[in-house]
Amino acid sequence: MSLQSIKQRFGIIGRSPLLDSALSTAERVANTDLTVLITGESGVGKEVFSKIIHGLSARKHNKFIAINTGAIPEGTINSELFGHEKGAFTGASSERKGYFETVDGGTIFLDEIGEMPLDTQAFLLRVLETGEFIRVGSSKSQKTNVRVIAATNVNLLDQVKKGKFREDLYYRLNTVPLRVPSLKERKEDISVLFRKFASDFADKYRTTPIRLDEKAEILVENYAWPGNIRELKNLVEQLSVLSDQKEITAELVMDRFPDITKRNLPALADQGDRIENDFKEREILYKLLFDMKHDLNDLKSLVYDLVSSNDLSVNDYKRLNQMTSNIESESSFREASQWEIKPDIEISDNSVPIIIEKNGNANYDKMEIVEESLSLEEMEKGMIAKALKKYKGKRKDAAHELGISERTLYRKIKQYELD
Repeated sequence: MSLQSIKQRFGIIGRSPLLDSALSTAERVANTDLTVLITGESGVGKEVFSKIIHGLSARKHNKFIAINTGAIPEGTINSELFGHEKGAFTGASSERKGYFETVDGGTIFLDEIGEMPLDTQAFLLRVLETGEFIRVGSSKSQKTNVRVIAATNVNLLDQVKKGKFREDLYYRLNTVPLRVPSLKERKEDISVLFRKFASDFADKYRTTPIRLDEKAEILVENYAWPGNIRELKNLVEQLSVLSDQKEITAELVMDRFPDITKRNLPALADQGDRIENDFKEREILYKLLFDMKHDLNDLKSLVYDLVSSNDLSVNDYKRLNQMTSNIESESSFREASQWEIKPDIEISDNSVPIIIEKNGNANYDKMEIVEESLSLEEMEKGMIAKALKKYKGKRKDAAHELGISERTLYRKIKQYELD
């Protein structure tokens, strides 16, 4: 079966090479009984891929069941999966068949497998290796012929290292790994998905489909979509229901969904404490860029003041226009007196011209151009020092200004040996 046929049969929208690769893997593994581990971020459609594998397999006429193992309480999950005998525990007034018994011959999709308790993992491993299970409260082993497809949005190897997931079960589940790409990796599919959802909701609410204008489309395509397809679908439904306009502008998108302007840039974190509040390097860089812009404007203002208050002249009008374009109009520039650039000094594109006063005192101190450090650590250290100085050592206020937690600020102060 071609990929296009699979997309039409299961309602898959998109032309991304990563999506096609995942679909190709699902098709090739479908006719086997191999265990498949589907990975990907929340909301990418992992359950849809499990249904594709089941629907293309020889088990397609048998039962399929999807179970969110993270949503079942730890005390009852063994009974849900493997069944229990009468009187096995308080409230067990009768025997009960578990999913591995009722779906015999079919396929079980275990979502959020990383949340499964360790004792349940041991029972699942036995099913995968021998096809046998034991009901809770029973001593009799039973056989089952069930294909298992598991899915997770966390790194199971990290869970193994933390002792929260069995290593032997991980390798048994990961017989065939299948990764579903996130929406930010499928930017070419975002507009297509938006139009599809808009058409679906127009049919549902009996209205005209909404559409994005050019700027809104760019805005939507460049958002990171941490909630993936589920988040995009929710946005389209909100706009379809709440918007009076059928042509959606960028302003309207931002009004309904302010988070869409967030860039979600990666931030550095300590390897030993990834969950701790990170330092938000992008915030520091933004502040640094703003400070640089202000410093540049101050420098331009200073140069303009020199021109206005002294009898200076300049031969390079083009350079002066560039330096004063953001300060005053061209007429103000012409009213300024003269500049003069010392003729015997060569000016390169990467250097700053030396400006001297005409007929003035030539006793200047020697100067040298110092390369600015581009090290992130140096920039980070400088921003922390400036924030502490600004708030006279009050770390709480400095942390708020930098957009980080006090705990992170204390750690950074110690790291950089700042007083």
